[in-house]
Amino acid sequence: EVQLVESGGGLVQPGGPLRLTCEAPGFPINHYVMAWVRQAPGKGLEWVSTINKTGTYTYYADSVKGRFTISRDHATSTLYLQMNSLKSEATATYNCTNAPPGPPGLATHYELRSQGTQVTVSS
Repeated sequence: EVQLVESGGGLVQPGGPLRLTCEAPGFPINHYVMAWVRQAPGKGLEWVSTINKTGTYTYYADSVKGRFTISRDHATSTLYLQMNSLKSEATATYNCTNAPPGPPGLATHYELRSQGTQVTVSS
């Protein structure tokens, strides 16, 4: 069963925006603290951002702070990641997932439940 589905990735020029969407046809997303993670070619999984269950608290990796915004819509069980001022180092596959317990960004393992969406930042 498909649990999470990301969309919105693509090719964008440096400095441009993209908005990623995470839908949850088979996962009770509203019950979880959610996160976005990414994996660049040849690199390990990197935490990007976390949002609490109600959407009132958000957390970001230093590398994206001030440029990325995570949000969620309980009515539609959807998670978003608005990415602005994109840099080439943002090129990666982005996954949404439930955040592990503990302080945001410190987990060493994330349960990936989806294929992810590819973001390529290039001129």
